[in-house]
Amino acid sequence: MTVRRYQVATLIAVALAILVVVNGFALWGDRPALWVDDVMQLTTGLTAVVCGLLGARRARGAQRWWRMLVAVGMLGWSGGQVVWSYYQLASNEGLPSPSLADVGYLSFPVFALPALFVLGVSRERPDRQRWRPSQWTGHFGVAVVLDGLVVTGSLFILVWTTALGSVVRTVGPDSLKWAVAIAYPLSDLVVVVVAVLLVVFDRVDRPYRRNLLLLAAGIVALACSDSIFAYLVSIGAESMKPWADAGFVLGPLLISYALLAAPGRRREDASQPGTVDWWQLALPYLPVTIVVLVITGQQLFGDGPDAVVAWLGVLVILLLLARQLLSVLDNRLLLRRVYEGQQQLAYQAFHDPLTGLANRSLFGDRINQAVGDPTRQPMILIFVDLDDFKDVNDRFGHAGGDSLLHSVGQRLLGCVRSTDTVARLGGDEFAILLEGEQDAPEAVGERIRNALRQPFAVHGAPVTVRASMGLVVPDPAEPLVTSDVLLGRADTSMYAGKRLGKDTAVVYRPSQDGPPDFPTALRYAHGAVPVGFSLSFQPIVRLIDEQPTAVEALARWTAPDGTHVSPEAFVPAAEAAGLGAELDALVLDMACRQMTAAGLDVAVHVNVGASRLGTPELERTVRAALDRYRLAAGQLVVEITEAVPVPDLAAGADAIRRLQSLGVRVALDDFGAGYSSLTYLHALPVDLIKLDRALTTGVHPDRDEKLCRSLVALCADLGLAIVAEGIETAAQTELITRAGCTMAQGYRFGRPAPLTTLGLTGNPLVHGSGSMGDSR
Repeated sequence: MTVRRYQVATLIAVALAILVVVNGFALWGDRPALWVDDVMQLTTGLTAVVCGLLGARRARGAQRWWRMLVAVGMLGWSGGQVVWSYYQLASNEGLPSPSLADVGYLSFPVFALPALFVLGVSRERPDRQRWRPSQWTGHFGVAVVLDGLVVTGSLFILVWTTALGSVVRTVGPDSLKWAVAIAYPLSDLVVVVVAVLLVVFDRVDRPYRRNLLLLAAGIVALACSDSIFAYLVSIGAESMKPWADAGFVLGPLLISYALLAAPGRRREDASQPGTVDWWQLALPYLPVTIVVLVITGQQLFGDGPDAVVAWLGVLVILLLLARQLLSVLDNRLLLRRVYEGQQQLAYQAFHDPLTGLANRSLFGDRINQAVGDPTRQPMILIFVDLDDFKDVNDRFGHAGGDSLLHSVGQRLLGCVRSTDTVARLGGDEFAILLEGEQDAPEAVGERIRNALRQPFAVHGAPVTVRASMGLVVPDPAEPLVTSDVLLGRADTSMYAGKRLGKDTAVVYRPSQDGPPDFPTALRYAHGAVPVGFSLSFQPIVRLIDEQPTAVEALARWTAPDGTHVSPEAFVPAAEAAGLGAELDALVLDMACRQMTAAGLDVAVHVNVGASRLGTPELERTVRAALDRYRLAAGQLVVEITEAVPVPDLAAGADAIRRLQSLGVRVALDDFGAGYSSLTYLHALPVDLIKLDRALTTGVHPDRDEKLCRSLVALCADLGLAIVAEGIETAAQTELITRAGCTMAQGYRFGRPAPLTTLGLTGNPLVHGSGSMGDSR
């Protein structure tokens, strides 16, 4: 229905209600008031029949059948009203009992009951399931039965008190007359209970809820007037005021609205279990409250409740106590599930989804705990890198490579004690932390290499694995050593072993000459390129054809002693030494120079620390590099990294606009990790965001896909490009593609390498996109 139709329907209902009230005063006499009353009842009844036929004509399936059933029931009810009006208004004889009017009136519940059941099963859920299995776990089924019994018992008490009890006690021995007398309240009770239960226990926002609510309201209105009539007859009342017939007038009108109402829109959260409105929870207790008031009134102003009411009241109370006990048990179950969910989330945050091993975050935390323990035992840190792992991927595919990585992780776990820690740092890199190890590091390395040399089965074929390892034994007397420093040393030793011919285990030995660290090398360079410093570039691809559309400049440094130092070690060291701006300028200058020399049209991404955003030095550096190497501003993408938060969002937003005025694009790196949040999207006018790898490597692919799809849709609405980082497997590629992501970067599409070895040609400049996240 449109808003206008709602307004018209409401006005008709209000006008009819006012007419019923005014007619009840019989201002124009009792006889005309009866005529008006009967005409209104017959008119609304026939209106319901016409609405049912019209609604059924345009509906299909179950939606047609329940409307037809209600229309037939209302036709019988209207026929009964015709007979009643004839005897009341045109005939001088009294209405016989039973009569044809009773046949007409009682035909409505006969057809309304199956109509309710047909409407109740005509659900349209997004997942095409009629009931979710989770709804029937625990005590939900028992709770439904108990709530139904509470509602039924309470309504039966009300019916017994208002009509049924008097009818049973006063009707004579005529069995047919007695059966007709009690058929009214009993049929009303059954239909009302079914309607109320359908409303209460319909736990999903269905498109046909509006029809159900209107139909239930109309049935309840008819039942109320039926009960009032039966009660007045049982006490020997000579007449029934038109006010008591309000349900006979408004009930068919509400049923007419139910028959015409179009299905409502499906809510987005309708697939989520447990979406119950507060009034649905309170509705079973409404008749209980009324019963308590009735019994209290009988006790204070009458002879008190009879035996039937007393026994049924006790039964309802016992049912309520049982229902509350179930609520307590359900709450305990809910708390247990919440705790288990928190434990699962904590596990996901600190474990690798492919192997189940600790991830880099948990491994770093374990190292820091071991180093910070004042009573620490001897410890050995081992960095393991599988040699020639790319050959396995080329031979068996990425699925075979993933299988091998999982098997390697399990083999490594078998080489250590339960108190030791094995982690997968990413790609084909593993790390092991041995605490309290008494063997020499060389012996430990040999033990692990021997274990890995045993062939692995990949897709039924034997595969021999070789690994290069770097080992570090921390000096207990060394101050301020961190996990990043130790991992950097292990990484350095591992690369030293690879230069020796792979399949080696090299123990880290500090140089006797005391080689300078990176901050010192950067200072001694005085603006030039430090010795051993270089850039590698990683391609950013378009998913539809996996063609590169951009590259990201990543910093690399080889120390004077020939060891390769990880960016995760020397970049934070430069930041801590206050040389972050100098490093940013150096990387930007080298990237622009190499891109111009290569003559490529693709975009180049350069990382800039968030603390520099908004500083005049950054903008001058960008402008100078573009002018110096004549690089088109549209080819440069400045990525805001998040070692620290943006100090001033307003100033940062202004700085981004100034960069964009030059033609430079700005990206928000590692979105979903670090300090990035929706606040940054709102405050910073960036051109694109890069999804952190943690959003595509969870243990629940369905949840990851939904989250990625939501972020992609959000960025599309904001006019932002989006890039998925850290894509290493075919499964991850399929996940982000289904989520709507169009660009990606990661080991699956290419490892960082010198620009001249990437084999890029003059690819057209496309919407620049994101990176793997090799730090810088």
